[in-house]
Amino acid sequence: MGTFCSVIKFENLQELKRLCHWGPTIALGVIAICSTMAMIDSVLWYWPLHTTGGSVNFIMLINWTVMILYNYFNAMFVGPGFVPLGWKPENSQDNMYLQYCKVCQAYKAPRSHHCRKCNRCVMKMDHHCPWINNCCGYQNHASFTLFLLLAPLGCIHAAFIFVMTMYTQLYSRLSFGWNTVKIDMSAAQRDPLPIVPFGLAAFAATLFALGLALGTTIAVGMLFFIQMKIILRNKTSIESWIEEKAKDRIQYYQLDEVFVFPYDMGSKWKNFKQVFTWSGVPEGDGLEWPIREGCHQYSLTIEQLKQKADKRVRSVRYKVIEDYSGACCPLNKGIKTFFTSPCTEEPRIQLQKGEFILATRGLRYWLYGDKILDDSFIEGVSRMRGWFPRNCVEKCPSDAETDPSPEGEKKNR
Repeated sequence: MGTFCSVIKFENLQELKRLCHWGPTIALGVIAICSTMAMIDSVLWYWPLHTTGGSVNFIMLINWTVMILYNYFNAMFVGPGFVPLGWKPENSQDNMYLQYCKVCQAYKAPRSHHCRKCNRCVMKMDHHCPWINNCCGYQNHASFTLFLLLAPLGCIHAAFIFVMTMYTQLYSRLSFGWNTVKIDMSAAQRDPLPIVPFGLAAFAATLFALGLALGTTIAVGMLFFIQMKIILRNKTSIESWIEEKAKDRIQYYQLDEVFVFPYDMGSKWKNFKQVFTWSGVPEGDGLEWPIREGCHQYSLTIEQLKQKADKRVRSVRYKVIEDYSGACCPLNKGIKTFFTSPCTEEPRIQLQKGEFILATRGLRYWLYGDKILDDSFIEGVSRMRGWFPRNCVEKCPSDAETDPSPEGEKKNR
């Protein structure tokens, strides 16, 4: 109930501006079209007032719409939670383990990162999602994930209604016409139902809604599985990349140490409860986190400081082995790459075989980084930055091989 009140009682009416963005416009448009057409077609296929099944079907449709919109607006307006401006740990000695944000004039709490879109340090930041025009993080991770679950389920129900409506309508006539037809799909109902029109325009609208429903089911369903894999490991997308760079650092320097992710509770159920609770309020305060036995409270932030100090692992170097056009959802790079395209407004960059890339973060099938434009790795050079498919590049085995500069060639020799 508290979460609901926080949605309808906005702390700042400026939050309404989040709706004025292409992401929420498209998302709410798809929800509106699919829900409206499903309710109209359910009247055609399964009249809700004369049968119990029809009533249950219609109530379920309304229920899907309400729950989807509730979690969507929760994720958008409740937000991820931001680190308080000017925040610093209670123990001043802990400052040495934390990075300082000059924009927020505060230390970055464990698991927090600065979002350039929100211009604030976000608690347990996963990513900035353009579809909700907000970050996904500590406070709204559960609502965002529930939205990713409910949207495909609602679309599957709607798609079933669309298919049954078109089947029954086409079965009832030999050709499309503008005349009305009498529909009676209930074997138990003997009285004729009201006459309902279903012409060419209605068929086209239903077919369009079916396409939206199926597309949403596949795309959003893939995002749901990605989020659940992260949640069951009690990680975020950013933390997965930090862990990958930590293993790369240890392997490169051949260190006698093993990086253990400190927030994995060792049980999928315990990790699940870190995000989903009966009250709807996530555990903790977003600034301090429970850690697994044997780990330090600042294990992850210490690893980040090591990576920041080590220029080699600030960005992992890759060589382009396959051309990439810069398409948002490339069809020729594999099905998984196509459906897991990053949900972000950040650009994609074109790649040509033989070029070198400095990747600073990434997902399972995508990487984000800089392409060197003048064949040099020195500071201050012109770079092109954006996302690109992971299967278009391969990790360079050593600095000498990744450095095309004269110094790198001497090392290689």
